[in-house]
Amino acid sequence: MMPNKKKPPTKKPEDEAAKSGNGVAAPPPPPTKLSKVSYSAATTLKKDKPKENSSRFNVSQDREITKLPSFSETPAADREALFVKKLRQCSVIFDFSSNPLSDLKYKEIKRATLNELVEYLAQNRNVLTEPIYAEAVNTFACNLFRTLPPPSNPSGAEFDPEEDEPSLEAAWPHLQIVYELFLRFIESPDFSANMAKKYIDQKFVSHLLELFDSEDPRERDFLKTTLHRIYGKMLGLRAFIRKQINNTFYRFIYETERHNGVAELLEILGSIINGFFMPLKEEHKVFLLKVLLPLHKVKSLSVYHPQLAYCIVQFLEKDSTLTHPVIIGLLKFWPKTHSPKEVMFLNELEEILDIVDANEFQSVMTPLFKQLAKCVSSPHFQVAERALYFFNNEYIMHLIQDNVTTIMPIVFPALYKHSKTHWNKTIHGLIYNALKLFMEMNQKLFDECVQQYKVQRQKEKEEMRKREQAWTNILQAAKVNPKASLFTLNGVHDTELFLDDNSSIASASHLLSGNSVGKFGDIDDVDCENLPTKAELENSATSVLSATSLSASHPSSIPTPKDEGTLLSRKSELPLNKGTVKALENHKRMDPFLNTNKESTTT
Repeated sequence: MMPNKKKPPTKKPEDEAAKSGNGVAAPPPPPTKLSKVSYSAATTLKKDKPKENSSRFNVSQDREITKLPSFSETPAADREALFVKKLRQCSVIFDFSSNPLSDLKYKEIKRATLNELVEYLAQNRNVLTEPIYAEAVNTFACNLFRTLPPPSNPSGAEFDPEEDEPSLEAAWPHLQIVYELFLRFIESPDFSANMAKKYIDQKFVSHLLELFDSEDPRERDFLKTTLHRIYGKMLGLRAFIRKQINNTFYRFIYETERHNGVAELLEILGSIINGFFMPLKEEHKVFLLKVLLPLHKVKSLSVYHPQLAYCIVQFLEKDSTLTHPVIIGLLKFWPKTHSPKEVMFLNELEEILDIVDANEFQSVMTPLFKQLAKCVSSPHFQVAERALYFFNNEYIMHLIQDNVTTIMPIVFPALYKHSKTHWNKTIHGLIYNALKLFMEMNQKLFDECVQQYKVQRQKEKEEMRKREQAWTNILQAAKVNPKASLFTLNGVHDTELFLDDNSSIASASHLLSGNSVGKFGDIDDVDCENLPTKAELENSATSVLSATSLSASHPSSIPTPKDEGTLLSRKSELPLNKGTVKALENHKRMDPFLNTNKESTTT
């Protein structure tokens, strides 16, 4: 049946989808049950990160609360009972997630009551009596302790404060005042630890530590202050708090690698470490070596590194004998391929060296400056720049001067090698300053290092020539072997694949040796005779800038690749290989064997 040619007034998408290509109306497809659609494990569904999220609260059944009289309208003898009633009224939990517009009247009554309690605690004395402790702690537990929402970033990628938006708690209008009331409660002059220890126990602290994983930074900030006040007031809970923090870090390091409150917990520990008595207990040293140092290997180090470095420095200020295991531990966890993380390690290392003792420095200077020499040789200019800034630190240079006979032979090859070959001109100037300082410290040792470097370069070149000669001998022996013609590759004899001359070998030898490195590799023999001077660096920078401006203003004046000493980007040329050419000629496309749909290709 052909469709009517008259165009209907309104054309629905269902009509378009119900027609096939020849114009005949097709039967409607069966309805699809969306609930049975399943996605594979590799499929990722993108969704916008919510600005607000809510925890799972145990919403109270009876939420209709009435406004109680204020404290000013109540006689002094009845204010304790009124305080208890108001606390019980604030224990009612409302729904802020599924139906945020519900119970607005009662939510406002609770908010006003919480503010009134905070103000009453701040302005009055002798308020906290024994009956109030139980009701107060119960009110805090009902409002604060809940199941946190699932993480908005389950993969555990590090949080970038400049790019990522934090997930805020929807119930924060009430939670904020509850935290303020809790702090007023603990900081009150009437607070008694002996009465509170019946209610603020290990279970209470464990639930409080679990809240540090909240994604709302406002809540974590209140939790940080709250836990610190509890640690200061409740002496019997100090060891338990430290142990639970250790367990949180163990789980973060070795299991999940995802926790939102590591920075806040480290900030609390920084003040706790500052109050340790000397000599340090063995448990504190174990905490440093087994917990704080392994925190350096987590991929989200940048989120909490300032607080971690502060804790490390606090330990070393307390006990300088820990310098050797700390620095060796840092070198153990030193990043290999993550340059921003390497810069953070260098920052922390300089903070440690600023307070290190001279005797402790001698025990770690050899592995320390070996790693520093590797950083100077880094192609990432920020890593090399940060490592060279060590030579601008007066105290570090004083330590180097006292041990120059050991340190200069370690760092000199890296400095001397990259004084002209590093691609960044800023690095040239910093290396020049470092070499000048070493020259002023000990001129004789400096000259010995130069000669030793030249001898080492000659040994490396000789070893390279021997290696190339060995490969050349193997190639010649393979050519003259009478059985070489028996072996073929893709129909081409191996003898045809061999080069007729040693031109490529010679060119490879020329590159691998030190004769043509120049700006691409190491310093040749001519450069070894004289050190780079400041004038050379300035002239080199000026010539580069002038060449750049000239090429930008006159494109036709760009030198050709034949000009010596110029660095130009050009298209790579594949080497001609007879075996490859033969394989490409014998290759057959699979188009005739594929069942292609002509109609689909035309449409």
